[in-house]
Amino acid sequence: MALRALSMKFFSLATAALMAIDPTYDVVAFSPVFKSAIKSHSHVVSDSLLVHWRRQKKTSLPAFVSVTEDSPRNLPAFEEWCTQYGVQKMDGVQLYSEDGLDWQVITTADIPAGTTLLYIPAEMVLSSDRVAQELNSISNGGVADAVQQLGRIGGASSIPKFYLFLKVLMEYEAQENSSFLPWLDSLPRLYYCAVSMTNFCYECLPPLVFNLSRTERVKFDNFLQVIKKVDVLSDYIKSNQDLLKWAFNSVYTRTFCHKEGQNADEVVIAPYADMFNHVAVPEVEVYFDGEGNCMAYTLVDVPANSPLRISYGDPTNPSFLFARYGFLDESSPAGFCKMMDIPNTPENVNMGMDPSKMLFFHDTGDISQEVLDVVLYAKVLSNVKYSQDTGEVKKRFYEAHMSGDEQTKAQIHEQYRYEVMKEILNHCNTFLKSLEALEKKSEGKSFDQHPRLPVILQHNEWVKQTFLKVKANVEPLVQQYEGAGGGGFGGGGGFGEVAGYGNDMGWEGGGGQDEYYGGEDYNEEYSY
Repeated sequence: MALRALSMKFFSLATAALMAIDPTYDVVAFSPVFKSAIKSHSHVVSDSLLVHWRRQKKTSLPAFVSVTEDSPRNLPAFEEWCTQYGVQKMDGVQLYSEDGLDWQVITTADIPAGTTLLYIPAEMVLSSDRVAQELNSISNGGVADAVQQLGRIGGASSIPKFYLFLKVLMEYEAQENSSFLPWLDSLPRLYYCAVSMTNFCYECLPPLVFNLSRTERVKFDNFLQVIKKVDVLSDYIKSNQDLLKWAFNSVYTRTFCHKEGQNADEVVIAPYADMFNHVAVPEVEVYFDGEGNCMAYTLVDVPANSPLRISYGDPTNPSFLFARYGFLDESSPAGFCKMMDIPNTPENVNMGMDPSKMLFFHDTGDISQEVLDVVLYAKVLSNVKYSQDTGEVKKRFYEAHMSGDEQTKAQIHEQYRYEVMKEILNHCNTFLKSLEALEKKSEGKSFDQHPRLPVILQHNEWVKQTFLKVKANVEPLVQQYEGAGGGGFGGGGGFGEVAGYGNDMGWEGGGGQDEYYGGEDYNEEYSY
C-alpha cells in the first residue's frame, strides 16, 4: 500500500513536469502502476481484446489524444475500430459531417420501419454497473469513499455517471494502452453545454435555462469535490480542469438510460450509437438485449439520403436540451411558458403546473390548456380580494378539474377569460423586455472569447419568436374586450366566439410528457 502511494505520488509529479515541457508526452510509457491497472480491466474489456487492438493499431491513430477545443475528431480510426470489434450495420448506414465537427448517422439506402440497422457487442458498451465493479476491484477504497461523499452532498442520482466519468479518465490516462483510444479520439472537443459556458454566458441566459444550466454546473462541481478521494487516477489527471470538464461533458451528452433491457439505475455509453443526433419525432429507437448488446431499429420508413435520429427526451423543453447538450432543438413544437413565479403547491401541480405541459407553441402561438387552468387558479382567483363568493368559485373550479367536470370548468373560464388573457399578455410583455435586455448585454462581445454566445442568442431568439406569436394572438382579444368597455374581475363577455375554454382559437390540451423537471436528471433518456 505504501509503495503504491509513493509510486502514485512520484508519477503525478513527474508527469506534470514532463507534460509542461511536452504536451504530447505519453503518460503510460512512464507509469508501471497504470500499466498494471489497465491490464486488470477484465470486467469490461478482456485481455484478448486489448492485445488484439495493440496488434491492429493503424497509423491514422495519434500517439496522444488532445482535448484542446481546436483538436480535430478522428473518425476514420474510430470506424476501423468499430469494424474490428464486431459493430455491424446495414449497408448504407454511415457517419456524415458537413464541417468535420458535428457528426451524425445517416442512411444512403431506403430502410423499412422495424429494421434493425445497428448492432454493438456488449464488450464495447460501457455500462455503469460493470464499470463500478471494475473500478472497485482495482481501488483500495478511494473510489468507494468518493461515491459515498457524492451521495452525502446531494449527488446520489449522478453516481452511475460518475463511474463512467472515472472510466473515461482512466482510459484517457492509459492512452495507447487503452482499447478505447479510437473512441476517445472520435469524441467532440468543443462543447456548447452549460458546464463549458463562461460566467458572462450565464448572464445572457433567461431564468429557466439559467437555473437548468446551474444545475448542470453543480453536478460538475460535485465531481470536482469528490474526485480527490479517487485512487485509480494520478493527481495530474485529477487536477486537470480542462480534461475533467471534457470527460464530464463526454459522459453527460452520450449516455443512455431507462431503455429497454437496462437496469433501473444503469447508464451506458454505446460507441457508434452515441453518434445519433436528436429530433423531436425520431426515426430510430435504441434498446439492449439481456446480454448487454446494443441495437438500434427504425420506427418509420426512412428514405435514402436521410438522417437517422433518436429523441434525447421531452421535445417540449428545448431549454433543458440546450443546457445539457448545448444545441437548440428547432424541431421542438413548443416550449415552457416561463411562468416561474407560481408556488409549487400540490393543488397547483394537480391543476397542471408542469413545465412539460404549460406550453406556448412555437409555430402558431397557441397556448396549452394547462396554462389557462393554472393561470386562472393560481394567479387570477388567488389575487382576487377575499370574498365568500370568490372563495367558493376557486374551490368549485378545483373540484371540477379534479372530478373531470368539464362543463363547470368551461363556465368558470368563461367568467374570468378576460383576466386570464390579460395575465398572459402582461407575462409576455414582461418576458419580452427581459429578452431584449439580455440581447443588448451581448452586443459587442467577442465570439472568440465566448464561443457559446451565438448558440445562446439563437436559443433566446427562438423563445422570443414564440412569445411574439402568443402575444399576437392574445393582445387583439384583450384590446377588443377593453374597447367594449369591459374589465374587472368576473366581467366576462367581449370575445364573442373566438376565445375562452375549449374554443377554436387553438388552445392545445395536454402536451408534453408525464415527467417534469425538478430532479437532478430531468426527463433524461438519451445522449448526443
